[in-house]
Amino acid sequence: MSEIQALGIDVGSTTAKIVGVDAEGDMLWHLLEPTDPRIENQVERFLDRAREATLPLDSVPLVATGYGRKLVRQATRRVTEITCHAQGVYRELQRGGTLVDIGGQDSKTIRIGPDGNVLDFVMNDKCAAGTGRFLENTAGRLGVELDQIGGLALSVAEEASISSTCTVFAETEVISLIAHGVSVAAILRGLHRSLIKRIVAMIRTVGLTPPLMLSGGVVRNPAIRRMLEEETGERVILPRYPQLMGAYGAALFALEIEGEHL
Repeated sequence: MSEIQALGIDVGSTTAKIVGVDAEGDMLWHLLEPTDPRIENQVERFLDRAREATLPLDSVPLVATGYGRKLVRQATRRVTEITCHAQGVYRELQRGGTLVDIGGQDSKTIRIGPDGNVLDFVMNDKCAAGTGRFLENTAGRLGVELDQIGGLALSVAEEASISSTCTVFAETEVISLIAHGVSVAAILRGLHRSLIKRIVAMIRTVGLTPPLMLSGGVVRNPAIRRMLEEETGERVILPRYPQLMGAYGAALFALEIEGEHL
């Protein structure tokens, strides 16, 4: 097995990820956990696990990204998640296009050029609507496991109308729909549609340059993929590990640092 030459860590609002790459930039090792409120302790645990898989870490560059990147004191460098997601997805899929990253607390739409550079982006980080939190909160209210909501939403043709783009007001609508006997599946389908329309508005802001690519943990939800295709008319493509693209991009930047020192 090749040796790990560089590490990338992505401390997100919902999950924390670390990726190790070899000298060619191929992903060799990764670890993913729910984000610990004690981020510094979690990073130490990650690095302990990395030590078991690689050389002494003082010889391996580490790039940090994500909202908690400033708390990774061991980082050689810190890079924004916009740049890291673009880098990871470009390397994985070998093409430019429009990338949608749907995270727990924010969503991003990034237009990537044919050379992998970020041409434009828009970010939704002020409101939970358009993020995984929007679905997570309402799934909890409906008593449905998060990993089941996508399949349930696609299991019916009926679709409840959710007009609110605010999570708090949407929850009020959901309570009203339940009281009027609307099925949970139809409500979930309507919630997904509401989120997708918010995402599509972001896509239109930066412009849709095919292919339409997805990253982030939320895109494992089949209803997200299906409805994005319905709303945009474009087939969506995913990298092998959608949740790891930020950490992978960070590891690729760390590999560049390693190259600078050779």
